[in-house]
This record gives sequence, structure tokens and C-alpha cells, in this order.
Amino acid sequence: MAKEAITLGSDEHVRTSPEHVRVVSIWECKQAADCLAQAFAEDEAIRYPIDTKDMAQYSEGYKRRLHEETMEYVTAAHIYNGLVTTVGPDFASVAIWLPPGKDIDGWLTLFRSGLWRMYYRLSKEGRKRFFAEFLPLLHDTKRDVLGRRDADSYYLADTEHRATYLESTGDRNTGMYAARAFAFKKYVYLNYGAAPIALAIMVREPQATQETRDELKDTVTAENASATTTSVAALTAGNGDAMLDVISPAA
Repeated sequence: MAKEAITLGSDEHVRTSPEHVRVVSIWECKQAADCLAQAFAEDEAIRYPIDTKDMAQYSEGYKRRLHEETMEYVTAAHIYNGLVTTVGPDFASVAIWLPPGKDIDGWLTLFRSGLWRMYYRLSKEGRKRFFAEFLPLLHDTKRDVLGRRDADSYYLADTEHRATYLESTGDRNTGMYAARAFAFKKYVYLNYGAAPIALAIMVREPQATQETRDELKDTVTAENASATTTSVAALTAGNGDAMLDVISPAA
């Protein structure tokens, strides 16, 4: 079965039934990471620290294993200080996300997850790309785009009606997110390679659920009922149903 990496936002709590979204434990890290590694096996942004000139002498098999190792560390970091979910028992789809106030930058998460090993596993150029360019670029761009909302936003998915932030690695994904109320903000670029690699920065503003729309409607109705003159309130809101986005390597 082909693997797909997904992000999922829903107005319901995460459920643990095998037929629904469930939280991944650290004991399942390898299986979840394998799904992500397959989904992004040819994504040039994800492979950016690996496909370097000073890695040219290594086989594609060696670089593939390094890619898989990287995804395992990243998945573990999100399990420890974020959230990783999957659908069903066979890890055919996996989501990693950072709730408000969470990050994977702390020393404890760095060591528990194994991310610290990337400093020694990557080549000299790979270390520069990953630690000096890639991570700081993503961190600083999110802060610049969201401003004061940075610490009060979801990274990739939202279940609490807060701003949702993501980086899209290709036009196909960007169009898919735009159809789900994500607004394009700007491009940022990874520039240490042979050609710049573009990442589209997108933000989805909080989407009202049916419950919040009903509450607003009840409030307006109550206020109008006590007024001498009443008016009709136009209630407009985005779709609050479950959102399922497939992240696939861009062509």
C-alpha cells in the first residue's frame, strides 16, 4: 500500500478507535516515521540536508537510510513535545503537528528524540543546511508571519479555532491547501543548494464551527428580541467539519 502523510484538523476530539484518528505512542515511532519517509522520499525540501555535493560519493541506498533515520528523529520529537496521529492500525497515513506553546527546539526534546545525532550523521554541508539555514528559516518565518500569535497557533492543524500555520513544498500542495481556506502569505527559499528551493508560507485563520455559529446566532437573536427594531444578521463562516489534507511530494 502506498503511504501518505496527512494533516488533519477537526472539531472533534481525537478518538482512539481503530476506525478513527488516534494518537501515536513512542513505541510506535518507527512505524509512523516509515510512513513519512515514504511519503517524502523524493521531496527536495525534506531531502535538502542530505542531497549535498559532499554526499555525492555515497550510494542512494545510504542516503535513503539517512532520510529514514532523520524522519524517525523528527517523529520522536513531535511525540515527546507535540502530537503525532494516525488513522487505523497499519500507519497508512500519519500526521505530525505542534499545538500552541509547543516546539521541538528544547535541549530535552533534542536529546530524547535523537535529533542531536543529526549533527554527526549529516555531512559538513548537510549540517550547515539543516542547523544554520533550514531550522532557523522555518522558526523565524513563522514568527514573522504570525507575530504575537506565534505561540498561540497550531503548526499544521487546528482543533481549537486558532490560526494554523504551515509550509507547503510544492504548487500541488499549495493549491490543495488554498482550497481549504489556507491563504498564501509569501515564499521563502532554501539557498545553499545548486538552485533555490521554494517553500510557500500559508495561514488558515480560525474557522467557526457549527456550535460557535449557533452560539452567535442565539446571541444575535436574544439581543434583537429585546430591541425595538430588529434586523437580520448575516452569519458567514468557513466549513468547521473535519479537514483531511494529503501531503504528497510535489512534482
